Amino acid sequence: MKKIFAVLAAGLALSAAFSQQTGVAELAYRGTRNYQLVERTDLLRYDNGKYTGLVSREVRSFITNTGTFYDGSFYVLQQTKHNAQKVNSGINDSIPAQFTIDEDGDLCMICDNGYPTFRSFPAFTSQKVRIGESWHAEAERAVDPLEKGIFTILPLYVEYTYTGDAVTESGEEVYVISARWATRYGNGVYDENGDPDLVKAAGSHEATMHVSKATGTALVVRDRTDEQFTYADGRTVRLKGTISLFTKYPPVIDRSKVFPALQRTGILSASEAEQFVSGWVTSGGTSGGKGGSSGGTGSSGGSTRKPVSVTGRKGIGVSETAAGLMLTMQNLRFKPDSAELLPEEAERLDDIAAILKEVPDSFFMVEGHTASTGNPSGEQTLSLERAHAIVKALVARGIAQDRFICKGSGGTKPVADNSTPEGKAQNRRVEITILE
Repeated sequence: MKKIFAVLAAGLALSAAFSQQTGVAELAYRGTRNYQLVERTDLLRYDNGKYTGLVSREVRSFITNTGTFYDGSFYVLQQTKHNAQKVNSGINDSIPAQFTIDEDGDLCMICDNGYPTFRSFPAFTSQKVRIGESWHAEAERAVDPLEKGIFTILPLYVEYTYTGDAVTESGEEVYVISARWATRYGNGVYDENGDPDLVKAAGSHEATMHVSKATGTALVVRDRTDEQFTYADGRTVRLKGTISLFTKYPPVIDRSKVFPALQRTGILSASEAEQFVSGWVTSGGTSGGKGGSSGGTGSSGGSTRKPVSVTGRKGIGVSETAAGLMLTMQNLRFKPDSAELLPEEAERLDDIAAILKEVPDSFFMVEGHTASTGNPSGEQTLSLERAHAIVKALVARGIAQDRFICKGSGGTKPVADNSTPEGKAQNRRVEITILE
């Protein structure tokens, strides 16, 4: 396990205290609130030395700080191969990633499906840094050039240099930092869990990044790469171009619009809506903090606060969660053992759509759940299919499909006893979270 000073792609932003002396920065590192990480690649591809086209893709994610671990949902938004445009026209299915970071900065993946691809990068020394000074740090990168679904972890040893200051187009002052490293894989350096057919990788990387002076967040990283992968059958794949990382923050939910909509649809009473608008409640029952400005991290420096949760009416629960405001459609009615919604669900879907339209800039996580019947694989498939069914119904009601991410959890997250019909009914649910 490697020590890290900061992790962009694994869910930490940089929080910095800067010296007043010009050209000197002293960095300190802390966790961050929920945010979106975008990885964009534009690479020329050569198979066995022959140019075969432009490979482009964009991977987006939402990273939630649960208070005990970081929970990420990654999805490929669009993809272009061999000069033929292929835009993602289906529903975005979540690729899960979970990890913890201990007090010493060790990163431990709990659920690893290849994302984030850059890990422990960028990393910053805790010492004061002056313009022109450099430092070194270890990192990792997950690669799958043949898109086989088998990711190989490449070790990185990166040299960073603080090169100067700049101002972004939006007027934000930033520190400019460069990074260089070489791709080295093979000759004794192997990932035993990686692609067994990948025998060698070599190449070069030069990256430039902008770090906000105000917050210390690594806002943009642009990596210029040229590397070649060699396989056991002699095949080679060369990728040359740019890889860019962007940190973005989801908009704060405008609760002054959402909760009146919840009242208009009859899901919440005025007094129930007021519980949310007035803020979060502590374990002792007193309110604290403005609900409209919460960062949604689920923690506040050791506070015992917990989010408000109301059962609601029409079988729709409302709760504040670490990821955002969640609407739970309980006891969903489908045809038996299928994802086909029954007609009587139309009214509830109309209500949900009306609420989601009040947050036109937000994204939504739709997570399906089933009762546990002893068939985990089938339950997982069915829960995802039912999440898809809800998304399709909401898209038909005027909400853009690309704002949804789907996730199926089967019967792994029960909220009631599966041994009773009433408990099973509660477990058959779909949760729609307005990500924040």
